[in-house]
Amino acid sequence: MSEDLQGKVAIVTGGGRGLGRSMALALARAGAKVTITAARAKEQIDAVAKEAGGSNMLALLADVSREDECARVVAETVKRFGAVDILVNNAGRGMRFVSETFMTQPTRFWETDPAIRRMVIDTNINGPFLMARAVVPGMLQRRWGRIINISANHDTMRRRGFSPYGPSKAALEAESIVWAQDLEGTGITVNEILPGGATRTGMVPDTVPEAIQKKLLDPAIMGAPLVWLASAASASVSGKRINAARWDPAQPLAA
Repeated sequence: MSEDLQGKVAIVTGGGRGLGRSMALALARAGAKVTITAARAKEQIDAVAKEAGGSNMLALLADVSREDECARVVAETVKRFGAVDILVNNAGRGMRFVSETFMTQPTRFWETDPAIRRMVIDTNINGPFLMARAVVPGMLQRRWGRIINISANHDTMRRRGFSPYGPSKAALEAESIVWAQDLEGTGITVNEILPGGATRTGMVPDTVPEAIQKKLLDPAIMGAPLVWLASAASASVSGKRINAARWDPAQPLAA
């Protein structure tokens, strides 16, 4: 099967819950060995590793905004599993760090704490760069690699009150296109995937109105398109953006 990931090794940042958990488990089910990270909640990533069966999943505490910790994650993954073939840049800070009521009472940009803004930017933009920078040399040696960045709807990027989260995802989208061009012809692809709508993750407060809760997407929606992007089947695909809510395996690039 072209989407069989047997023998491949993946890193999923922010793998303890929500989208990260679902994507890590999907990669593991497809046969990959997976390292998952979290900045703080070790019990969450330990639980995901246990759910996956344990031996083929490594759970590491690491803050992706720190260069040394990104390098350590890659080094420990290589030591445990032999290489890194797939990087899923999922770790992110959302608008809850700005305000718990961001979905109903937008915070204007000048009211945002600069320290919170720096934290969001460091995690959502610099984190993917630092992780990609750490894995690319090994991928270049093997002439094979998949970098998959987790994006958001364009409406979210431009929504009132969604700074700095929205602009951080817009920047990551631009970075992805640049990286794809930089890596052209190397055997390494860079693509993006987004859920396609608000999703049941820790980024959405439990206090949002019931009408919104009912419309939230299941994080599992990311599994099938992610595994396809991580596989040999997507070898000719780079610099693309896939909406998981619209993904059709018969027409994978139509979403």
